[in-house]
Formats: sequence, C-alpha cells, structure tokens
Amino acid sequence: MVAKVIDATEMRVGTFLLLDGVAHQVKKMDISKTGKHGHAKVRFEAINAFSGKKKVMVIPGHDKFEVPMIDKRNGQVLSIHENMASIMDSENFENLDLPIAEDVTGVVEGSNIEYWDIEGEKLLKRVL
Repeated sequence: MVAKVIDATEMRVGTFLLLDGVAHQVKKMDISKTGKHGHAKVRFEAINAFSGKKKVMVIPGHDKFEVPMIDKRNGQVLSIHENMASIMDSENFENLDLPIAEDVTGVVEGSNIEYWDIEGEKLLKRVL
C-alpha cells in the first residue's frame, strides 16, 4: 500500500521512494532551473534500502513518484545463526527471520531491535 504520490520537485534528501518496485532513500539531489521550454530537471542519487546499491537518475520535475508506507516496529532477538537473526515482534509476538545488515552492530541474543516493514519487506534497522 503506497502512502502517497509526490512530484519529483517535492522530494528531499532522506525521502523514501519506490523505484522499480523497491524502496530507495534519496541521498543527494539537485533541481535545475526551468529552461526555455518551461521544465525543470531533477538529478538525484538514491540508495536501495535492502541491498545498498546506488541509482542515479535525471528526470523531468513533473514526474511522479510513489512514497512507500514504512511501519517501524520493535522486537527482541531470540537467536542468531550466521548473518540471520530470529526476531519476535514485541506487539503481536510474531516470529521473523531477518538478515543482519553490515552497518547494524551490536545485535546479540536478547537485545531489543527496531525493524521496518516497507511494503511487505522487512529490514532490521538498528539496536535499541
């Protein structure tokens, strides 16, 4: 379920967008002035929320983008096996297996974590 649709000129650094059906976070952006024919261009760099790959695009300012619904939830780490963590949600006690990203440190059994549900895909974000 998409939260809303925005124009390219409305995005800001830190905004999450759906590009090719995958959530990306805008890291850099520049908006050019309107030209002779009246259209501004937006150049932005976005990082894939799950794989960390960078995508650079230049698009007209009137193009539309979908902003994904991000549900931030808390859980507790039950066990760790290699780079996967078994997590129990703090509200509904659902068990999940999530990969531990390289930039997330301090994940140990029994620790409380925050994970994000972005359009049905779950991402371990940080240790609380």
